[in-house]
Amino acid sequence: MSRTIVVGLDGSPESLAAAEWAACEARRTDAQLRLVHAWLWHPYVYGPLTGVLVPPSSEDPEREWAERLPRETAAKLAADHPGLSIAAERVAEQPVTALLAAAENAELLVLGSRGLSGVAGFLTGSVAQAVVSRSRMPVVLVRADARPAEAHGHEEVVLGLVPEHPDASVIAFAFRAAARRATDLRVVHGWSLPPYYGYSGATDAGVDAEMLAEAQQRLTEVLSPWREKFPGVEVREQAVIGGAGPHLVEASRNAALVVVGRRNRQSPVGAHIGPVTQAVLHHSTAPVAVIPHD
Repeated sequence: MSRTIVVGLDGSPESLAAAEWAACEARRTDAQLRLVHAWLWHPYVYGPLTGVLVPPSSEDPEREWAERLPRETAAKLAADHPGLSIAAERVAEQPVTALLAAAENAELLVLGSRGLSGVAGFLTGSVAQAVVSRSRMPVVLVRADARPAEAHGHEEVVLGLVPEHPDASVIAFAFRAAARRATDLRVVHGWSLPPYYGYSGATDAGVDAEMLAEAQQRLTEVLSPWREKFPGVEVREQAVIGGAGPHLVEASRNAALVVVGRRNRQSPVGAHIGPVTQAVLHHSTAPVAVIPHD
């Protein structure tokens, strides 16, 4: 079965940037690009003077735009990326439902993400938030001002990793992304002293240094087999005190891609993304790949 990268398209600058990023990634991975525009057309409209539902005009600009968007976007991408296999379609479903269904048989789903006004960072919309929290496949979020993937040169790939609970799918995604880009992989692990150290008054510089060394050792052990599997990827380990979120955001400034995990679990109020991933989604200046795992 051929590999497919799906893009959620809504005509916004963010989704067009996502389509361009996905086209570059599809060329890099020899995958087909599938553009999906979810738009529901209402066959009847409310007539305020008559109080009844009446058929809309045969010339509906909104419907015409919805029909043109995937076709015209595909044509532009085909011109910019000769030889790339591109499929485009309009789906008569709600966006979240349509995108989750499209992602089931894809290896990657790419979405645009709205930038905070005047602030470098992500502000995921309700659709992106819902898709990221529910997708069983990797999702990449791309900002409108993101440079095309091929313009990043040798900027590194950044991975947020918890050595105590490493997941092979998250690590493999990051290593493959770095290998395909022929670039370095920076692995960031945030850790904190156990609460009982503070309660007992046992914290001092020696304890901090010792536990930092232990955290670094765990990180090295987890990454060792992956270094052997991807000998061409230069790995830089970074064990930091405190939450990994701010350090990943800082690392995103010089990154081609930031990779984080999301555990497949349900919270009492819905799907759970996690504080580190949430922080990265809101503030990363590079595209972010969210990899679901058990």
